[in-house]
Amino acid sequence: MEHRVLGRSGNDVSVVGLGTWQLGADWGEVTEAEALAVLEASVEAGVTFFDTADVYGDGRSEQVIGRFLRDHGGITVATKMGRRAAQVPESYSLARFREWTDRSRRNLGVDVLDLVQLHCPPTATIDDDATYDALDTLVEDGAVAAYGVSVETADQALSAIARPGVASVQIILNAFRHKPLDAVLPAAAEAGVGIIARVPLASGLLSGRYDESTVFAPDDHRSYNRDGGAFDVGETFSGVDYAAGVTAARAFARLVAEHGPPGATPAQVALAWVAQQAGVSTVIPGARNPGQARANAAAGTLPELAPELLDGVRRIYDTSFRAAVHARW
Repeated sequence: MEHRVLGRSGNDVSVVGLGTWQLGADWGEVTEAEALAVLEASVEAGVTFFDTADVYGDGRSEQVIGRFLRDHGGITVATKMGRRAAQVPESYSLARFREWTDRSRRNLGVDVLDLVQLHCPPTATIDDDATYDALDTLVEDGAVAAYGVSVETADQALSAIARPGVASVQIILNAFRHKPLDAVLPAAAEAGVGIIARVPLASGLLSGRYDESTVFAPDDHRSYNRDGGAFDVGETFSGVDYAAGVTAARAFARLVAEHGPPGATPAQVALAWVAQQAGVSTVIPGARNPGQARANAAAGTLPELAPELLDGVRRIYDTSFRAAVHARW
C-alpha cells in the first residue's frame, strides 16, 4: 500500500488507515475479541495508521488499541480530545488538555501520544491563540509528539491550517461531500499540513448495502442522530437525507460497475476516490469485522480512477447534494 507523510507530524502512514469509532461505541455492540481481530486484519493488510478518541466507548477504543500495541510496532496512533466536557470555549484549557492527554496515554499504554487532535471544538476555540499556546506546551512537556484539529466545516479547517504548529486537520470528505476540495485541500498542501479524511463512506451509504427498509440498532448513531440531536448531523450519513443518499448510492454503484476497476466494490472505489484527491494524507474508514478491514485496505492499491468515473461522481454530487450540503459545512 502507498504511504504518505502525515503533514508536519513527519510520520509515514498508509494511505488507507483505520477509524476505530465503531470499536468503542455508537455502531452497535462489538466485542473486544472482534475489535482485536479487526486491528490484526488491518495491519496484516498494510494499514499503519489508527484513528481513535478518548470518548469512543469512554476510552474503550483506546484501551483495545493499547492492548494491541503491546505486541505490534510500526503503527501511528492518532487520538482526539475535548468531547469529555461541555462544548464551550472555557472547557479548552491547558489544565484540561493535560488531564485528557494523561488519560489517553494511560489508555494506550504509551508515554508520548503520536498525534492528539482537538475533537471538533467550537469555532472560537479553533480561532483562539491560547488554544495553540496550550497545545505547544503539551509538545514541550513531551506528552504529545504532534497535534492537529478535527473539524466540522471548511472554514474551521482553513483557520487551523493557518497555524504554524498544526500538523494535521481531520475533515469529512467523500463522494457525497465535496466542499473540502475547493479550498481546504489546496491550502493544506501549500502549508504542509496533513489531511485525514473521515466518514469516507458516508456512514456506509456508499457501500451500497443499505436500502429504504434498512433498520439500524438503537445504539447506532445512524438511528439516534439522524436529526443531529446527539452531535453534528454531518457525522451521520454526511448530513445528507437518507432516502436521497440511498438513491445516489445506487447511481454510484452503477457508475462503478461501468467505469470502476475490474472487481472493485463500490466501497473500495469510494475510498479510492478520497485517497486519490491531491492533498489527502490518509483516509480512515471503519470496519466491524476482519473482512471489511481487508477489503477497505485493498482500496489503497487500486489504480488511478477513470475520468468517466470521476465525472460521474461530480454529476451525482451536483444533482443530488450540492444545494443541500455544500454551503452548510
